[in-house]
Amino acid sequence: MPLNLDTDPHLNELKKLRHKLHAAAEVSGKEQQTADIITDFISATNPDELQTTIGGCGVLATYDSKKAGPHVLIRCELDGLPISDDIEADYRSETDGVGHKCGHDGHMTIVAGVAKLLEKHRPQAGKVTLLFQPAEETGKGAARVMQDSRFKNLAPDYCFALHNLPGVKKHQVVVKNDTFAAASVGLIVRFKGATAHAAHPEEGNSPALAVAQTIQSFSAAPQFHVPLEESAKVTVIHAAVGERAFGTSPGRGTVMATLRTYDDELLAKLKDHCIQIAKGYADTFDLEIDVEWVEEFPATVNNEEAGEIIKTASEKSGLEMHQKKEPFSWSEDFGHFTKEYKGAMFGLGAGKDHPALHAQKYDFPDEILATGISMFMQIINETIDRS
Repeated sequence: MPLNLDTDPHLNELKKLRHKLHAAAEVSGKEQQTADIITDFISATNPDELQTTIGGCGVLATYDSKKAGPHVLIRCELDGLPISDDIEADYRSETDGVGHKCGHDGHMTIVAGVAKLLEKHRPQAGKVTLLFQPAEETGKGAARVMQDSRFKNLAPDYCFALHNLPGVKKHQVVVKNDTFAAASVGLIVRFKGATAHAAHPEEGNSPALAVAQTIQSFSAAPQFHVPLEESAKVTVIHAAVGERAFGTSPGRGTVMATLRTYDDELLAKLKDHCIQIAKGYADTFDLEIDVEWVEEFPATVNNEEAGEIIKTASEKSGLEMHQKKEPFSWSEDFGHFTKEYKGAMFGLGAGKDHPALHAQKYDFPDEILATGISMFMQIINETIDRS
């Protein structure tokens, strides 16, 4: 497969695809229209195998050289976010309250661009499979895909993914050894006491003090339970006590928090500490307690060999590269793949002054589509060459 494949003839078509995907933004687990758009586009590239409904709405397309060699997986995400799209463009999201505010429309389009090139230029050896994964934003999609028997049958040797990075110079490739993105999990604590008339709160059992003290103790947990040389955050994202009823002393309270570390083992310890804190206040104030864990993301840890492949691909592509010292503090469920397969993720600059990820004004910059396609094609070539 030639190293310098020209993406220019496909860019107008790809931009139209990106805008169509942007307008059709759907939340995690409900990406059927998005999957249909992708399936229609990918089927026209004549993959050797095309599979749908993988782990939900996921799509898999495999391009086979029919020769012995490594099996390379390139992964992107289907889902948007429950955030309103506040951009001035004719392709603005048609779904109220939902938008592609993390750039997954761009990630999909980059991988679709790889499909366009693989249509005419199969890999020199081995196979390439393109995965359009559902439900990344909730942390559920990767695990569901990996549990799907059809994905298990693929048994890829390597896996790669990218994420666009606002605040970073356009086209710059950002690499990181070892941990690339943080582990995180959502915690919901529900306290149950007993309501009473607001004139006689002593006749009930309000969880108000338990909620207040839990908020304080959660926020302080990293200081008292995490070693100085390690990093962790507990961010309280929601709290509520009772209802808007001025005649009633509350009987229920809720605290929600996100726990975040760069290490899965440290996250497990932090989870235990937070449970001990919450149960301690439940005991102190004689309350019932219910605990729920949601949206769990493992740390995304880059394999050394896969990371070197990305670096070499960047150098051969003539792109500026930045070696990041600290992991990104946000989470990515690509970490499920890097736990099982040799894999790595890299960042691609979206522009120094570009609106931030998850902002209502955010829109993926079409100018970096060709760069992302070129990087993935170079990664495929480099992986095959090393085999």
